[in-house]
Amino acid sequence: MEITSSFSQPFFVALLFTALCFVLALLTVRSFPHRRRTSHLDPKPVESNGGEGSLKAKNEKLCNCSCCCRSKGSSESETAPYLNGGGGTEMLENGAVLIERQTGASMMEQLVPEITTHALSYLDYPSLCRLSMTNSLMRKAANDDNAWKALYHKDFTLEQDSITPVNGWKAYYAATRAIVNINNDFFSIIRERSLTAMRCFWLNADYVKCVHASGELFSGYNAVIQSWQFAFNWDQGVNFQIRDVRARVLTDMAWVTMKTFVDVDTGPFNVTNVFEFHNGRWYMVHHHSSVMEGELEQQILHG
Repeated sequence: MEITSSFSQPFFVALLFTALCFVLALLTVRSFPHRRRTSHLDPKPVESNGGEGSLKAKNEKLCNCSCCCRSKGSSESETAPYLNGGGGTEMLENGAVLIERQTGASMMEQLVPEITTHALSYLDYPSLCRLSMTNSLMRKAANDDNAWKALYHKDFTLEQDSITPVNGWKAYYAATRAIVNINNDFFSIIRERSLTAMRCFWLNADYVKCVHASGELFSGYNAVIQSWQFAFNWDQGVNFQIRDVRARVLTDMAWVTMKTFVDVDTGPFNVTNVFEFHNGRWYMVHHHSSVMEGELEQQILHG
């Protein structure tokens, strides 16, 4: 009995000490519920949405302080937005992007108008129209009246610098371009010797007139068409070139002057075509062709 009692007393002391250590360890662990042990043996990866910035944000949240967890290199400008309610960094970044976009978008607006007009003057008619369809800023620049005025003088004539078109230079350029194209169609009809196309080209009216290079005058629609029928039957085809085209467009009337050079001995001609606008299209009402007597003599003298 003495041996059994002497053996059980140390055993119960060790057991009591072990239980006390376990209770102390449990209390220690429960006193730090928000601290999480991390090691290379932890199977769950640490989430990272922003690198160092994310870790810093987490540390600031854990300690709930405003100074001790920040790095020494942090500046007052980085912490100031949080003092005003948070979200300041995102607002600053969005504001910087917005300012940068506005600066880039307003580069054309910051240019001197004369420089913009000069730059756009290097574009042709189709390119300027395509430019106006890109965005609102380019449409504003491409629709500038001075740009279309410069383009008009480059493509057509400087004789109309003093006029002020009612609907602006862009509309006036388009109307002039349409008249020049119609005038080219007239000479295409002559090359093809198409009497049917010539009938549709002239206005069916009694006051239309045609003066051929021979000097003979034809008045009235029927007489004019008969004169062209005779010319198509007599001519075997004429190869001519058109130069120095000058056009003037009004609301419902337009005229075009030019010089034509043909491969015949009569020399170059002065030509004037007059058009009227009826029922949505332009019709020819007058054609005059005459030999350039003075220039023919100069060509002969200069050999």
